Amino acid sequence: MQKMRINIYKELRHFSLEVALRIEEGEFIAIRGRSGSGKTTLLRVIAGLEEARGVIEIGNRRWLEDRKALPPQKREVGFVFQEYALFPNMSVLQNLLYVKKDLGFALHLLKLVDLLEHKNSFPHQLSGGQQQRAALARAYMRRPKVMLLDEPLSSLDPATRGYLQTKIKELHQAFGTITLMVSHDVAEIYRLSSRVVEIEQGKVVQEYGAKEIGKRHQLHKAEVVEIDEKSIVVAFMGDIFRLPRKGSHKVGDIVEVEIKELQLV
Repeated sequence: MQKMRINIYKELRHFSLEVALRIEEGEFIAIRGRSGSGKTTLLRVIAGLEEARGVIEIGNRRWLEDRKALPPQKREVGFVFQEYALFPNMSVLQNLLYVKKDLGFALHLLKLVDLLEHKNSFPHQLSGGQQQRAALARAYMRRPKVMLLDEPLSSLDPATRGYLQTKIKELHQAFGTITLMVSHDVAEIYRLSSRVVEIEQGKVVQEYGAKEIGKRHQLHKAEVVEIDEKSIVVAFMGDIFRLPRKGSHKVGDIVEVEIKELQLV
């Protein structure tokens, strides 16, 4: 069983990051909190990109013990940022093979993310969604035990976000990774995660099951932007969603919606 234990401390500019978490094998953890609360720093410490003291343990391996840290390249971790971070002078396939020289596995991953036909394309020839799919595939080249996602979909359009959410979930399940995702999108968290961890000023203030987010954030106001016979399309938190039509509405109306009803257009 690849359980994970995190108990870390790090001094930040205006406060200290002090987090203790236990994560089960195959869990998908969403991390919420205001900007500057320490979410990204937490992921960077787990990845070994920033120093801290404490313990990070995955299975029977210690990535951090007091101040003795395993270097990033020796941690079985994948990291996907909001920025795609692909090498611009390499093709999609070359980007994956740079991580590990395993052609068969690289082609398998590109097939999983529907990019096989673009394997010889360069990043500038791809859409934003395609570049992020390539970044996801590259992150899985190391067969990571832990996948870290730092708002990887926040700059994409609603349709592309919905498609990539599906791919993230499929990859998470296919590889059985522990996944930690920073996200502000309540609907995205509801759709993908199994548990939510909320952080304020560097400390965990509450944890709860992702399905509870539908209760904690049960009703939200959204604007009707389109109507057909069976459904309405609403704008909510920067995304466009479709939900069943109930009663009479017109474009411009403000309606109350439940998270669990929302489906990305």
